[in-house]
Amino acid sequence: MATAHAPALILLIGRNGQIGRELAGKLGDLGRVVALDRQDLDLENPDQIRRVLRDTSPQVIVNAAGYTAVDRAEQDETTCMRVNAHGPAILAEEAFRLGSLLVHYSTDYVFDGAKAGPYLESDRLHPLNVYGKSKQVGEEAINASGCDHLILRTSWVYAAHGRNFLRSILSRAAAGEQLRVVADQFGAPTWAASIAGATASVLAQFAASDTATRASLAGIYHMTASGETSWHGFAKAIMEFSAFERKPVVHAIPGSAYPAVTSRPRNSVLSNAKLRECFGIVMPGWREALDRCMGEMTVSRNPGK
Repeated sequence: MATAHAPALILLIGRNGQIGRELAGKLGDLGRVVALDRQDLDLENPDQIRRVLRDTSPQVIVNAAGYTAVDRAEQDETTCMRVNAHGPAILAEEAFRLGSLLVHYSTDYVFDGAKAGPYLESDRLHPLNVYGKSKQVGEEAINASGCDHLILRTSWVYAAHGRNFLRSILSRAAAGEQLRVVADQFGAPTWAASIAGATASVLAQFAASDTATRASLAGIYHMTASGETSWHGFAKAIMEFSAFERKPVVHAIPGSAYPAVTSRPRNSVLSNAKLRECFGIVMPGWREALDRCMGEMTVSRNPGK
């Protein structure tokens, strides 16, 4: 990390994604941000990764890029692994060579969902699908690289932009479609802006710490909204906070009734206790964050206008 006389150069990868777009506006107070999209740095291109990192020599690398099409990954495992596992492995190698801090986002899908309560960072990984496996392999490569790193696992990410559950439900409701949503899979819907804000806070504290403290803080953290709900509960809250005059009924269905290409964990709830204990960060409740996000979505607050 940089000194007070030399602001950190922060390399943000994946600036156009849900988390990346929010991070671009949060990291500026911590240093000079160089934000890249896929054309600037493609995680499928090892030579480009190495060239960009060596040319920029950042103190902090924030990887907000990823392959997130869970169903498509089952038929496109090679690409998924390149983006979520092999690319991050090269980032970690270069971070170690440069002495940089690597911040990398992972997922609840590294777990199988069989646990009765919230998952801890130390719980055994057992992904059910290719996407989850690719994120596990990426995590393991970063851990093995020897670089200073923060792996931040999150879940059910949504934003006012991009492709996500929130925008899909609003679009389907506006089109008059019947809303039938899975009620037996549980997790914490997490606003990308909450993730970006918490990440900035973690980085600020990391930068202010001495070398020994940084070493003790490095590792894996869960970073999700507080509380939990089902996909059905999430959809009902979206309708509750929307401005539709006639709010569509959200019908509950079992996961077995939903045609899915791949298995998903029944329980995706992650414990944020370590994040709170180490950094003093309390993530906002999922309903509070959803209400704030939708408050920023003029179109959703005023359907049809």
